[in-house]
Amino acid sequence: MSKAKKGKVVSYNKWGYIFLIPFIVVYVTFQLVPLFNTIYWSFFEYYRDGMTQIGPNVVGLSNYIQLFTSTDPNVPTIFDYTWNTLIMWIMGFVPQIVVSLLLGSWFSDNRLRLKCQAFFKTVIYLPNLIMASAMAMLFFTLFSEGGPINSMLMQLGILDEPFKFLYNTLSVRTIVAFMNFLMWFGNTTILLMAGMMGIDASLFEAAEVDGATPTQVFWRITLPLLRPILIYVMITSLIGGLQMFDVPQILTNGTGEPARTSMTLIMFLNKHLFSKNYGLGGALSVILFIITGILSMIVYKFSNNND
Repeated sequence: MSKAKKGKVVSYNKWGYIFLIPFIVVYVTFQLVPLFNTIYWSFFEYYRDGMTQIGPNVVGLSNYIQLFTSTDPNVPTIFDYTWNTLIMWIMGFVPQIVVSLLLGSWFSDNRLRLKCQAFFKTVIYLPNLIMASAMAMLFFTLFSEGGPINSMLMQLGILDEPFKFLYNTLSVRTIVAFMNFLMWFGNTTILLMAGMMGIDASLFEAAEVDGATPTQVFWRITLPLLRPILIYVMITSLIGGLQMFDVPQILTNGTGEPARTSMTLIMFLNKHLFSKNYGLGGALSVILFIITGILSMIVYKFSNNND
């Protein structure tokens, strides 16, 4: 390579690095520095007790030990909040991925010749545009003791008295999972449908010539080629599930009732930050960061195995 050409390459690379500077500055300022700052304060005793500020005093791993252990059997630990979060995520994600795959295969199949596709795609995506707080308030009103759901069930003779949906573990978790499903299945459908439309049509034509049924085509061709999109959807949904906050927070008024069985990790973190317990809040943030990384790696490894 001549010196003139090499100089041009270096010059172009320089402009690329210059254009990256705003992103790097924002990332370091608002992501990297707070991350290390959180890890640093997680080793301190730093909270308010009434009007008195305790600390900051170095306590080592004491905050982490406190999160994992409890002398009172009635006081949940971080394991309980992790289980609450994961079970509500699974209850919402499984129907979400099934319905999205079904809708995506229908919309992307030219043989069906579905009419008004643009209308239906818009309708299924609309719940994603609604604020989670507004959705939570809507369902809080619907399932309250004096709400329309109880009134309808009593008028039909199914119930003799109002059922306390918001004070039953299964019903609260189901409502939270259903809301997450309703808000996100449209977005997932669009992503999977885009992946399906990117598959070479000649593969489907060859399978049809060979006499493959639609079910065989889906399991043998569509699903394996959708693996990268599925991995992306699962990892992003898992991270979003671990960050679940606004829906259960508003639905249970921040209490995680009944008996904190619907309290998520972020709700638990919010309580520490609200009480200005920065040491425990920092430790919980670090643990949440580690859990997210481990679960994402597990999902990636299991989904990316070569057959």
